Amino acid sequence: MPLAYIGLGSNLDDPVSHIRQALRELDKLPLCQLVAQSSLYATRPIGPQDQPDFINAVAALETTFSPLALLDQLQGLEQRHRRRRLRHWGPRTLDLDLLLYDQDTIVRPRLQVPHPHMHKRAFVLAPLEELVSAAQSEPIVLYQQPLAEWLKQLEQSGIQRLDNLNATATATV
Repeated sequence: MPLAYIGLGSNLDDPVSHIRQALRELDKLPLCQLVAQSSLYATRPIGPQDQPDFINAVAALETTFSPLALLDQLQGLEQRHRRRRLRHWGPRTLDLDLLLYDQDTIVRPRLQVPHPHMHKRAFVLAPLEELVSAAQSEPIVLYQQPLAEWLKQLEQSGIQRLDNLNATATATV
């Protein structure tokens, strides 16, 4: 089954609950099975700073959905969490991004995989690297450079790994 990596983010209306619920909902999607999830991470927003910090995570999902069908499912979950798109990089109850879909490269008007900005975002790369390391799987290569190398190049002071049981800070990545 193809393996997809999904980025999760929330900074409104109890973000930890939104992320936890979204992880459960991802596992219940038809034609999908949640196979791994990262820790939760508290991160500063990119773009407008007049909003709360985010809670982020990454999930690994086995699926037989096509990439576009999976995107439709993800956007449906966002809508069930009352996602409103009021401004670019603005606050949200739930944001789900299809980061990777197997080794595929997809360039479509609605979808680009690998996610076109993920190599510039430590809040995506830190939890993704955690999953890849824990699974002891082959390193992920983005734009001809290993994921871990991209992460080393990024500012990480605004990212704090949380304890998944009680969502309290345990370490700074």
